[in-house]
This record gives sequence, C-alpha cells and structure tokens, in this order.
Amino acid sequence: MCVLDSVLLIDDDPDLRRALTQTLELAGFSVTSRGCADGLLAQLDTLALGVIVSDIRMQGMDGMQLLAALQQHDPALPVILITGHGDIALAVQAMKNGAFDFLEKPFASEQLVDRVRRALEQRALVLENRQLRLQLAEQSGLGARLIGQSADMQRLRQQLGALAATHADVLILGETGTGKEVVARALHDLSPRRKGPFVAINAGALAESVVESELFGHESGAFTGANKRRIGKFEFANGGTVFLDEIESMSLEVQVKLLRLLQERALERLGGNELIALDIRIIAATKEDLRAAADEGRFRADLYYRLNVASLNIPPLHQRGDDILLLFKHFATRAAERYQLPAAELNAHERAALLSHNWPGNVRELQNSAERFALGLGLVLGNQPVAAAPQAIEGVGLAARVEAFEKALIVAELGQNHASLKAMAEALNIPRKTLHDKLRKHGLQFAGEDE
Repeated sequence: MCVLDSVLLIDDDPDLRRALTQTLELAGFSVTSRGCADGLLAQLDTLALGVIVSDIRMQGMDGMQLLAALQQHDPALPVILITGHGDIALAVQAMKNGAFDFLEKPFASEQLVDRVRRALEQRALVLENRQLRLQLAEQSGLGARLIGQSADMQRLRQQLGALAATHADVLILGETGTGKEVVARALHDLSPRRKGPFVAINAGALAESVVESELFGHESGAFTGANKRRIGKFEFANGGTVFLDEIESMSLEVQVKLLRLLQERALERLGGNELIALDIRIIAATKEDLRAAADEGRFRADLYYRLNVASLNIPPLHQRGDDILLLFKHFATRAAERYQLPAAELNAHERAALLSHNWPGNVRELQNSAERFALGLGLVLGNQPVAAAPQAIEGVGLAARVEAFEKALIVAELGQNHASLKAMAEALNIPRKTLHDKLRKHGLQFAGEDE
C-alpha cells in the first residue's frame, strides 16, 4: 500500500463503513477499514498511513481520544472526523486540537473525496520535507563521507556510528584503496575526541631505522644524532586519535612496544626512564589477514587479539553494485566543479563498463577514472580506454546488438593484460570454458597463458 493514497476508515456503523469504503475506492484510494479504534495505537508503526477518517462517537476509544493519541505519535498525520448534527462544538474543538477537518452527517460523497484528497496532498508535502531533511542530515554526516546505498555500506555506517561514540580501539580491514583512512577520520570526527589531534601514520612508509623514534620519541643523546628531545607521534596525539595504517608492516620488535602501549596506555621515550601516561585511541588498518600472518609468525598473535576487539570491514568496490555509479558521479561532478567545466554524462555503454570492471585499485582507482572523465579524456579503466558503444544499425535486431556489446566488453577485458585465462574469466565472473567459447565465437584470442 502506498502512503500517498492510503486511507484508514474507522466507524462502528457497518453499513456506513461499507458505503464510505466503496466511495473512496471508486475515487482511486486504497482503503483499510475497521469498526473501532481499540488496539490501533499498538499497530501504528506497522501501518502505511496517509490519512485517517474516523467517527467521533464510537464504543471504546472515541474519535477525540484517538486524535489526542495520534497527536502524540505524529502531529502531522491528517485526521478527518465525522460528526453528528449535535457534535459541531466538539468538532470545532477537535480542529483546535489538531484535526485536519471534519464532516457533518449527512454529507455528499464528493465532500468526503475532496477532503481526503486535500489531506493526502498535505501528507505528501510533509513526507517529502521529512525525506529532504533526512537526506541533508545524512549528507552532513556519514553519508557524505561513506557514499553508497549497498547493504554492506549501510551496515558499515551503522557499525561506525555505534563505535564512534566509544573510546574502543578499532581494527579496520580492507583492500588497498577502499578508504580505510576515510573511515578512521570519520571515527575520530564523530567521537568525543574530535577536538583532539588526529595523527595518521603509515607504518609501511617508515624506515626501520627511525620508526621507534618517530612513534615513541627520544631523549637527547639517546643515539648518535639525537641532539635534543623529540616528542613522538603517540605522545603528540595525547587526547586524540592515532591511525596506524599498514600495521602488518611493523617489525616484531615494534609490535612488542605497541602491545605494551595498548595494555598500559603509557610509553617511555627512547633513552628515557620516565613512564608517560597517554590518553589516546588507536585505530589500526590492514589489507592483510592478520590471523594468517600471526599463524605464519609474521605478526604477534597477542597484538592481533588485542587489536581485534572491535573491527570494521570495508567491502571491495567490485562487490558494491550500483554504488560504483553513485561514487563515479560524485567524483566526476566534484572534479568538474573544481576545474570549472560542464559535467559530462555517462552513456549506457560506459555505465555497463564501469559495473563490469573489477576495480583492483578500488575507490582510489575509480576517483582517478572519474577525474579523467571530467577533464574530457574519456572513460579509461585499467589504463585502457573504453571502446565506443556499438552503434544501432537499422534492421539489426536486439540479439545482434547484445552480441556486439558482449564482444566489446571482452575486448576491453583483453586489454587488462590478465596473467591467465582463468584470471580473465574470474574478472568477467564467468566459467573459463564459457570464456573459451565466447573468444572462439567472436574470433578473439587470449595472448597470455591458458592455465
């Protein structure tokens, strides 16, 4: 049932109820009727309500009591009351109490239809304004940072919102380019620590010779060249959040120190003896399976379990369906505004190419493609330009056009330089034998290893 044409009719006179239901249904409304209002309040959240038409005088809960209860539930829900000749003063009071309108018995069918139609028009405006407010609220919050309507992204936003309000350390899991730092910054900005510093550290980019000094700081004379005291990243972030990306790159020796810091919330600078208390939140990120790395001896198991108390899993882009098109439009529009260029639109062929691409570089790769597209350089996926869409030819049927489109997609995938036919089949999400058959059908040849 659509809210914008739904009517709930309540009247304890069965003959009148049937007549009014028929009148409203003939006018095109979807009508649910009942003989009393008792029990209705418990069902409100499960009903699609557009307008309620109710008699005033009924057994059990009467129309005035119902109006008062509905005002508590949703003051903007229109209620039309049906009154007897002697209830005019009561109906006027109902209007003051928030009723949309009233009808005095006997009334013409046209009057009822007109009042219901006007009430539903008002309801439509109210619901539209609510939806706009929700969209604006989401755009100013997580929805503006983590764009997407796929189930995985909705779940991620929900989990992130719940974790942000806590002080718990978080482990973020995701492939390269999925937006791990974006998620980490959102956790910080929506947390009670938002006024403190956010310090991002790429553990994989730190030289082994300076990593301990960079993270934990050092005292003057701690080692050759340490001419003065240095405050490390952890100490600098006191009161805020530290984001440790590529944590799997840390040496086992540094992992030991990190574990101690997590357990004691304190550190010692290199060359120092003073234990410095810290008030920081650690958000770590990795593209690897840390449990497998721990089993192989490359990552400390105790540190993995200490970090994995709360985790967020960012889905790879190729699993996010139509989010790909939503993100592409967002990045292309933003780039066009930045370069003061008109926004270009994707055609159906280009949209299909975006959805079929495997996106090994995830959101980072998509953003690069979108910016190139906004600059008028065409759609390029995996360093290969997307072939022009097959042109509709007069007299050529749908089957032939589908064949041409299929061939264009396979040609584009051949340009990706896959290591094996198996890899190419996985990218196209089809069995290898099917790919064999299609290559033969289209007269195409795979240049790599057929394994």
